[in-house]
Amino acid sequence: MKILKDEDLCPAAVMRGAIDALEAAFRAKAAGKLVSPPRHHVSFPDRGDIVFTVGGIDGERPLAGFRAYETFDGHQHSQVVAVWRADTAELQGIILGERLGQIRTGAIGGVAIRLLSAAAARTVGIIGSGAQARTQLIAAAAVRDISSVHVFSRNPRNCVAFAEEMQLELGIAVEPVTSAAKAVANADIVLCATNSDRPVIDASDVKAGVHINTIGPKTLKGHELGLDVANMASIIATDSLEQTRAYASPFFLSGTMHEERMLDLATIVAGHTAGRTSLLDTTLFCSVGLAGTEVIVASAIFDTI
Repeated sequence: MKILKDEDLCPAAVMRGAIDALEAAFRAKAAGKLVSPPRHHVSFPDRGDIVFTVGGIDGERPLAGFRAYETFDGHQHSQVVAVWRADTAELQGIILGERLGQIRTGAIGGVAIRLLSAAAARTVGIIGSGAQARTQLIAAAAVRDISSVHVFSRNPRNCVAFAEEMQLELGIAVEPVTSAAKAVANADIVLCATNSDRPVIDASDVKAGVHINTIGPKTLKGHELGLDVANMASIIATDSLEQTRAYASPFFLSGTMHEERMLDLATIVAGHTAGRTSLLDTTLFCSVGLAGTEVIVASAIFDTI
């Protein structure tokens, strides 16, 4: 059994393998072989929640496991992921910390970019400069030949630091800019990874044919993208239609014409539903967190470390 912590995980080193593992997991989901129920919250009054996601995959190498994390007030948050081989009952390992979740979310975004962005996509615009923005960019660079990146953050210091760090890590030109509109103008791929409860870009800011990943808030109470972006999208996909229906506050597309046309990314991965069909298709991926996928990524990491 292996026990890993944040310092043992290098997102850039494991991202391609994580994306491949999750693409296989989405195929399994389309075939009914992925166990991924919506997350479960256990509330502690006036403190927060313990949140559980349980899941796994059936097949030649069946896996089962869980992730548990808390939403308590405080500056230090953590989580635990445990993975079992479902055919032998072997506890494959445990991963402690927050980085695995960031890698998992980045890798799901990478699957969406691989399937929905233009094959010739070279430029990226990023809104946000936190950990999720980092793993989203790492994932984009793992599946597309990215040549330049523009990033905007409300905190100029963080924005500059992000640009310097990611340019050094990925060997790609990363430039901080002074507005969200400048970050996404002419970008082939747009990554929104903020905690904003108000739209950070307008549909008029992006070009036709762009692919957009939204990672941040997506409920009626607050959403980092507005309905105008959904209106312009030829394709809207998500990693878990079930999770979009399980939010305490309704999903931001609930009650709109877009709710019924939203696609499960798994059906696109499996070839059951068409993805991008034209260079002018604007595509939108709403990342909500597919339960059980932390287990899949953790197992892939255990196989390589």
